[in-house]
Amino acid sequence: MAGGGGQEGASLEFTPTWIIAIVCAIIIFISLFFERFLHYVGKALKHKKNFALFEALLKVKEELMLLGFISILLSVFQGAIQRICIEDSVMLHGLPCKRESADSVSHFSSIRHYETKFPLHFTGMRALLASESKGSGHCKNGKVPLLSLEAIHQLHIFIFVLALTHVVLSLITVVLGITKMRDWKSWEAKIQEQDDTADKMFSHVRELPFIKKRFKENAIVGWLHSFGKQFYGPITIDDYRTMRLGFIMMHCSWNPKFNFYKYMIRALETDFKKVVGISWYLWALVIVFLLLNVNGWHAYFWISFVPFMLLFVLGAKLEHIISDLAKKVVDRHHAIIGNLVVIPSDDLFWFKSPKLVLFFIHYILFQNAFEIAYFFWILTIYSFDSCIMGKAAYIIPRLIFSVIIQVVCGYSTLPLYAIVSHMGSRFKKAILPDHIHESFEQWLATARNNKLKGKKATNEDTADKLRGSLNRNKTTNNGGGETYVVAQSGVEMHEIQQEPEQETEIDIGIGK
Repeated sequence: MAGGGGQEGASLEFTPTWIIAIVCAIIIFISLFFERFLHYVGKALKHKKNFALFEALLKVKEELMLLGFISILLSVFQGAIQRICIEDSVMLHGLPCKRESADSVSHFSSIRHYETKFPLHFTGMRALLASESKGSGHCKNGKVPLLSLEAIHQLHIFIFVLALTHVVLSLITVVLGITKMRDWKSWEAKIQEQDDTADKMFSHVRELPFIKKRFKENAIVGWLHSFGKQFYGPITIDDYRTMRLGFIMMHCSWNPKFNFYKYMIRALETDFKKVVGISWYLWALVIVFLLLNVNGWHAYFWISFVPFMLLFVLGAKLEHIISDLAKKVVDRHHAIIGNLVVIPSDDLFWFKSPKLVLFFIHYILFQNAFEIAYFFWILTIYSFDSCIMGKAAYIIPRLIFSVIIQVVCGYSTLPLYAIVSHMGSRFKKAILPDHIHESFEQWLATARNNKLKGKKATNEDTADKLRGSLNRNKTTNNGGGETYVVAQSGVEMHEIQQEPEQETEIDIGIGK
């Protein structure tokens, strides 16, 4: 027991059974409630045929499972970690806070610090620190434990707060983006209502609204315009109409009434599954950030400029891609008859990779989540005036950067990405309705299993299975009164069957 015979240090042997039962009941109830909540959210998403968001929910569950595994490892190995002893002098290098002398390495200084922030009888840390002082006696003079129990406990909390903050902020960003894109739905409806049989008008290219607003003769002026355009009305109805038509003419010219808005939303929901996750390289980034948090370096202040500047460069690039589409039209034509058609191409993107844009957005959102999570973690565990928090002159700009990044990414960068990312040479798998795509996935899974078992199928068998799967899924959505049709006529079905090359361009994500 700790202290003067109180009950704070009592083990389970000397703890009343009714207390153990009550605490376990509360923890189990909260856990089951949260698990059931996620379960019913998943059922609702599947009922609405929103498979992309359902997969995102599964990704969140994976992250929670990873957090649970990390929690178990920290709990199981905390004793082994504490039994590792290192030289006292080593603890004086790479500290987040400056120590006055080597004598302050003693963990009792941390106890006094905790007492200044929280009363120990309130936080329950007295038993933890008492067991720490009892368990650290195996270290010889001049040596200290590699990591104290208190430090393990605080690291445990930080990892949980970081993951939770990243999921919440990613969700907020997507909600802000979809809210901003709500006007595009009315634009799509307006374009769908237009009469495609009207007489084609002769127009000078430079007099078209899209060209007037986007094309700039001087390259420097064009980049400056693109940089500023991301902050005010980044996408107009002329931009939407032109890019929509360019996409349709390149990828599905047989269906001029293709609902481009629904396709974008489905693709954005699919990308959200990637953004909400924490990949291995992001966890590696966390380790680097923790390593650089050395007193006097102000590393977090300088690192905070990276996502801030990258976000604006990324927004300018997305806007400049639209300007490049206009420039290519001007370079090819002086006048046109009919509608203006742009040509999407991977050459417009960095390293000819539209997917790289999503990677940068993922990085920006994660580092922004790290900044916010770290601030609230320090504020809760220690205080705003703590040495590990740093000076206010370094903290306040970081908070301002975080708020700006969250707002700009949600209201500007994400909507830009949602439409400009489709100006590449390939279309995404979201071009198919969810139920048809699910049939593709089932068929591909069967094909992979057959391949592993050594079975071979002819091209005719493959085509028959695929056509059968599509025809079985030609269904009607009673809620929206809309019928998904793979081909609107026998001629179109014949054309699709005669173009196997185009079918293989569907990014079905095998091996991802």
